[in-house]
Amino acid sequence: MSVRLSVNVDHVATLRQARRAEYPDPVEAARVAEDAGAAGITVHLRADRRHVQEEDVERLAASIRGKLNLEIAPSEEMIAVALRLRPAQVTLVPERPDEVTTEGGLDVPSQGGRIEDAARRLSPAGVAVSVFLDPDPDQVEALADLAGRLAAGVRGAAVSGAAAGGAPPIAGFEINTDAYTRAAGDDERSRELERCRRAASLGRDHGLAVYAGHGLTAANVAPIAAIPEIEELNIGHWLIARAVVIGMAAAVREMLEAMAG
Repeated sequence: MSVRLSVNVDHVATLRQARRAEYPDPVEAARVAEDAGAAGITVHLRADRRHVQEEDVERLAASIRGKLNLEIAPSEEMIAVALRLRPAQVTLVPERPDEVTTEGGLDVPSQGGRIEDAARRLSPAGVAVSVFLDPDPDQVEALADLAGRLAAGVRGAAVSGAAAGGAPPIAGFEINTDAYTRAAGDDERSRELERCRRAASLGRDHGLAVYAGHGLTAANVAPIAAIPEIEELNIGHWLIARAVVIGMAAAVREMLEAMAG
């Protein structure tokens, strides 16, 4: 399986919002990224709307060719937005208003009710549900257990439509690679990489799709991209920062080359 690249264009919108201008346009950036080889686009719609706006998500859904992955907190407000906009996939992430970026994965044992509510509502609407997790086997097992119970409930109720027709209520999860990217030396990096490998293998064993992302750059992406169970990498900050220097198309091609090892 060849790992796909989903480009997160949040920080194109960050640059735009710095001046409350009409440019740069994240939708234009997304089109360039796809033309350069990206398989899909990711955006995080935050409660404070610090970068991406709902209008951006609507325009992306109508414009891009590949999968639109919408990252949201599992809140009532955001689930309602996702139901209205109908992206191909929603990734549920933790969110705090004072954080600079997402800090850690969603804790399944404590947030299981909110994850279940989101999955029960989004999956029948044709939206695949993923969850952002730390590479912790307990988290993967907890998600797999929840996914299994939801899928069994759907089968038992003989629900018609998208949820019963093939896609399970919880389709997969994204491994948080932050600890791997921050590792201080070869030994620590190897340990964190092994944690990612084990989480990916465990997830696949449970029938979940496996994605990964957070803090990945051209310099550190190859070992993660080489994990056979990982289907897709969601990469944003490095790509947008690199695009400022060499252009979006060149940055995407550079990342794809690095992913290939």
